[in-house]
Amino acid sequence: MNINELAVEIHRNAVEHGWWEESRKFPEIAALIHSEISEALEEYRNGRPEAYVIVVDGDLVDVPRMETDILKFGKHKPEGIAVELADAIIRILDFTASEGIDIESLIMAKHEYNKTRPYRHGGKKI
Repeated sequence: MNINELAVEIHRNAVEHGWWEESRKFPEIAALIHSEISEALEEYRNGRPEAYVIVVDGDLVDVPRMETDILKFGKHKPEGIAVELADAIIRILDFTASEGIDIESLIMAKHEYNKTRPYRHGGKKI
């Protein structure tokens, strides 16, 4: 499955779950993406791992890096810094599919352009 196919699948799921019953304006989409990034920051501030689940008795179970396939989460909701970043990507892909945007080509075009930029271009510190 390529990125555009994933985006279409993500959007189809969002539609099937009622998230597109009314059209959404871009400012709302941007705020939703931003909220997922903010949730990732809160996970970091709370000292949480990249990916974990909370089991029935309330204990946190860390899911080691590179072992985050769906079987590791079982029926539990995935949580954590990386999971919130995944939510942001899901929201981005949902939007791009809703607009018929070829996000895969745009990612590749931007990546190729970035490879031509000078070291730490723009003099930014971070």
